Amino acid sequence: MNEPTTPQAAPSAAAVARLATPDDQRLLAACLAGDPAGWDEFVRRFGGLFVHVAERTAVQRRTPLARADRDDLVAEILLACVRNDAAVLRGFAGRASLPTYLTVIARRVVARALVRRLESGRLVSPSAAVETAVTPRSDLARAVDREHVESLLQRLDTDEAKLVRLHHLEGRSYGEISRLTGLPLGSIGPALSRAKAKMRA
Repeated sequence: MNEPTTPQAAPSAAAVARLATPDDQRLLAACLAGDPAGWDEFVRRFGGLFVHVAERTAVQRRTPLARADRDDLVAEILLACVRNDAAVLRGFAGRASLPTYLTVIARRVVARALVRRLESGRLVSPSAAVETAVTPRSDLARAVDREHVESLLQRLDTDEAKLVRLHHLEGRSYGEISRLTGLPLGSIGPALSRAKAKMRA
């Protein structure tokens, strides 16, 4: 018979103080006090982290993410942080650093949001055939899907086809594609959008 587990006591204020830097403590206090300047600083400090989490989670789930969708996901993360009188921030118990804690929260928000959007059809991609091709299925089904993808890629020039393969078939991030191709990071999203439009035509 399993031994009953002993509930762990919540960390003391001193424990939280040890894990949260003075800047983190000050920022949390300002946000929880409803200080607009505190929330502005919160967005400045962690907005980039939330963008990274949204993009990385989408790549891990083989889900193409338009810039507008990414921005919507970041907005959902921020909304989760302020919902119910900032319950997420009040729940920071000091078991990890504040950035690590927010990364976990953001990943959960994004994962749930992606599932909802895919189920509702809001994230149906012009390159849906590419997504199907990388979904675990029988060898024969994958071969048929990839053959269809290759036929779609023939509509693209060499550079465009390479981008689509790197991003959708290999799951490379924009940063990885930039390093591999030498393309500026900001040009990859628009180039992929143009390629998808050609594949859809």
